[in-house]
Amino acid sequence: MRKLDTIIRDYHWGSRTALAELRGAPSPSPAPEAELWVGAHPDDPSRLRDCGVPLDRYLAANPAGLLGPGSLAAFGPRLPFLLKVLAVDAPLSLQVHPDREQAATGYAERGYRDDRAKPEVLVALTEFATLAGFRAPAATAALLDALAVPGLAPVRAAVAAGEVGEALRLALTGTTGGLVAEVAAAAARVPALAHVAELAEVYPGDPGVVAALLLDAVVLRPGQAVYVGPGVPHAHLRGVGVELMVNSDNVLRAGLTTKEVDVPAVLSVVDTRCGPAAVLAGEVDGPLRTYPTPDPEFRLHEARPGAVLPGGGPQLLLCVNGSVVVRRGGDEVVLAAGESAFLPHDEDAAQLAGEGRAFWAAVNLGA
Repeated sequence: MRKLDTIIRDYHWGSRTALAELRGAPSPSPAPEAELWVGAHPDDPSRLRDCGVPLDRYLAANPAGLLGPGSLAAFGPRLPFLLKVLAVDAPLSLQVHPDREQAATGYAERGYRDDRAKPEVLVALTEFATLAGFRAPAATAALLDALAVPGLAPVRAAVAAGEVGEALRLALTGTTGGLVAEVAAAAARVPALAHVAELAEVYPGDPGVVAALLLDAVVLRPGQAVYVGPGVPHAHLRGVGVELMVNSDNVLRAGLTTKEVDVPAVLSVVDTRCGPAAVLAGEVDGPLRTYPTPDPEFRLHEARPGAVLPGGGPQLLLCVNGSVVVRRGGDEVVLAAGESAFLPHDEDAAQLAGEGRAFWAAVNLGA
């Protein structure tokens, strides 16, 4: 087992306090801290604390021994997942991720960043607000009626006909700045759409504000999770959560961002049949709570002292409060809040002790 130095990513939507408090820092950070990364992503790999070697380089030196034969055969000589903590103080972009076939085609023909899908699961550490998946058409039509904005008539007609994809296309390609302003003013009077008015304050004139009318608004309680599969449109709004995803860069943005937007690409991969994204309570087995997902690349667990972590394949462990002691064989690692470790492939199980709480990421080859 190897203790890691984690990486902090600064984006404008981050928090000056959340990740600082998680790590036990004595004061807020001077700039917004948005993401804490644990993994071997080539842009910002974690480093082995005792020697400073980047985790991706460490794995490349012995992929069979460190990743194990199952993970190596299924995913190649790389860690297939990336573990994060998100600290969201301002809305993220409205985005979608391709499935495996779309990612492979997009990488070959459209310049996608890689050939992998990017499903993800996020577990709330605090109350966490997000837009994820499409609201039921009848409920969306009722909310559009409550807005009473004439310019939304084409979108409303498409929704009423069950043509959610057409409604999204109209919202993203037929929206003017004036319509966004009308929608924002009306949404401020409809409690269920207060988040839409707030989006317009951050991104005035952005068509993504109108597209957000179609999405399901979810507020997760601590311990609840949301699974975002391929093609599911989503935009995180606020809160702190642990996120596990395939180690991929394939993000297609539709709006609510200063980054590059590719509406045709979004419309080509969005799953208009997805409905609201799945909210997971987790399956509790003593000191382990598992958040099941269908992806072979990852599975995520909340782990408390007394938990036994079966061996097999590469694993990451991140302590989120208190401290935990990880023991496997004759090896022992102590993690304080905000600290993490890499557990290489081994058939022996690891045991957790201490008085804290951690999140455990592993491959899911039985999926």
